[in-house]
Amino acid sequence: MDPSKASNLSFVLNKPHDVSFADRTVPKLSSEREVLVAVNYTGICGSDVHYWQHGAIGHFVVKDPMVLGHESAGTVVQVGSAVSALKKGDRVALEPGYPCRHCEPCLSGHYNLCPDMRFAATPPYDGTLTGFWAAPADFCYKLPENVSLQEGALVEPLAVAVHIVRQAAVAPGQSVVVMGAGPVGLLCAAVARAFGATTVVSVDIVESKLKFAADFAATHTYSSQRVAAEQNAANIRGLAPSLASGADVVIDASGAEPSIQTSLHTVRTGGTYVQGGMGRDNITFPIMALCLKEVTAKGSFRYGSGDYSLAVELIASGKVAVKKLISEVVAFKDAEKAFNKVKEGEVIKILIGGPNEEIA
Repeated sequence: MDPSKASNLSFVLNKPHDVSFADRTVPKLSSEREVLVAVNYTGICGSDVHYWQHGAIGHFVVKDPMVLGHESAGTVVQVGSAVSALKKGDRVALEPGYPCRHCEPCLSGHYNLCPDMRFAATPPYDGTLTGFWAAPADFCYKLPENVSLQEGALVEPLAVAVHIVRQAAVAPGQSVVVMGAGPVGLLCAAVARAFGATTVVSVDIVESKLKFAADFAATHTYSSQRVAAEQNAANIRGLAPSLASGADVVIDASGAEPSIQTSLHTVRTGGTYVQGGMGRDNITFPIMALCLKEVTAKGSFRYGSGDYSLAVELIASGKVAVKKLISEVVAFKDAEKAFNKVKEGEVIKILIGGPNEEIA
């Protein structure tokens, strides 16, 4: 594809509830180590919808028009002179955040915590719902022949799940409970199974999500009830003998206060709890359960070194069937309709074809 003859139409958030399409200049390579990628498919993340609805997430506020999207895969159309690992025509998954590479977190291997991270569709940086995207070559991951570009667009949320499960240090034979059966929660369950967990419970309040979870990766499911957190936890522990003393690992992928409270009563003494979902800034937290059981608690933010590569390998090996999560693929012109479907909970994962992609 010749970038000079193709569209760089972009899906732009102007302010909350106000989106439009705009022709943007095709980006030029700013470094000999960059590549230019024609974006083929992009998924919609909850953060994209939140910006669309509210114009801000925490202290990240949309002050100027911003291109949305950060879950993308595409085809390399131009390479910098110092790039040797990629060539024109290679299909790649895009890791959409670029650290400074020089600060203490970067140098210690935790570049996801870089204070100068430039992350797609996080103000003030534009996202990937566009025709062409320039990126450092080492943040573009070549897709194996048996991995499609549509699957490539799901590498980003899978990498989030990989990072969460790595934070939990899930090991073979362990029991894992995942609160929330949205895309990231489903993928956490699948990664936990791939890491060797033998009991994996998906918890949600929506029965259709739990049915999908049971077919996707969970060994057990639980529909959370409107009862005390301790009672929900007791019900979960009663699902299998391996849970009788509590789960080895509990992951919250919901950000919902009741789920977080239930999590601390579900994890076993000496177990591990990882907060992967984002919710309200401050909640009522069962600190006594955390202390008395000497639970190891960790946060998880985006993805770090090796997470993207492992995500690609999990798809290529067939250990995580991300394609099952794709509910629908729509043309670029229908991007706003796709956002509405995500907001209304009508889909698990919907993909938007790039502006130069023909969708049948």
